[in-house]
Amino acid sequence: MTIRILLSRGTAERLREPIAQVMNGRPYELRIAEPTLGHAHDDVDIAFISREVTGASTKHVMMESLQAFYESLRASPGLRWVHVHSAGLDRPIFPELKARGVAVTPSAGANSEPVMQTALAGLLTLNRRLHVLRDAQRQGRWLSATELEVPRDLSGQTAVIVGWGGIGQRLGAVLRLLGVNVAVVRSSAEPVDADTETVAFEDIGKLLPRADWLILACPLSDRTRGLIDGKALAMLPAGAHLINVARGEVVVEADLIEALRGGHLGGAYLDVYEHEPLDAGSPLWHMPNVIATPHAAGHSDGNAKRVDAIWLRKLEEWVAENGQAPQPAGFTPAA
Repeated sequence: MTIRILLSRGTAERLREPIAQVMNGRPYELRIAEPTLGHAHDDVDIAFISREVTGASTKHVMMESLQAFYESLRASPGLRWVHVHSAGLDRPIFPELKARGVAVTPSAGANSEPVMQTALAGLLTLNRRLHVLRDAQRQGRWLSATELEVPRDLSGQTAVIVGWGGIGQRLGAVLRLLGVNVAVVRSSAEPVDADTETVAFEDIGKLLPRADWLILACPLSDRTRGLIDGKALAMLPAGAHLINVARGEVVVEADLIEALRGGHLGGAYLDVYEHEPLDAGSPLWHMPNVIATPHAAGHSDGNAKRVDAIWLRKLEEWVAENGQAPQPAGFTPAA
């Protein structure tokens, strides 16, 4: 049986030779996804949604290139597997595909290091009050020592990390090197190690009163949606900070804004929001104690190669599991 693989034109050109090596004589054809609507393929077996397909799309605003790709997914009754460049699978189409029996896999780990580094940068910026100094620089103001709020020593503070995947684990290790105490909230209450207090999502309230830093690095699920609401924020110590590199829907945004405005929260670094793009009228853009970035924490020039490698490895596994026999010597695949 010939396997038909849907790719963007750029991805097909980039991976043509590696795909041929993985297929190793097995019959396959590449289907090129046009970036405009009305050119759907209806015979796709496998699809790879690379970064160039999603482009500037968000969960709430889709560019035409992504809509056109989805056309082929929906028009192909034989579709069996879709791989995605992102680490999360919370776009609306994925449950739709799973309901059809289509396997959907993420590129978990591909951008863990950049996200970790960005979360750490946000934490250090807030703790050292670099955002305040930056604002003064823009105004051409020299802040005297008496005008500056003295930053707290980071060593000895406590970070509660919600989510213990690649991002959370790496961030926890780095923070410990800086003398920060780490506690963990994750899907299971089973301790992550002998020295780290660990609770399940539902018991996050046990740790919040000690959290100088509440760091969200968890997937979005029924258990984490709205996990950080007004009640949870009120349990944090006065002056605590929030870091969110997870998903915007993990936080009730209206409650967060109220906690920031009221002064209970000392500040926040936010890379994700309930609705993306963040509305130009959102107060989060202009709050002096908020650093807001446009879902860019995971961007890095090495991501594409890491995602490609993950997909090629999974392709090899998928072909092996589905029992596709190689073709005799001399077979030339269509492309």
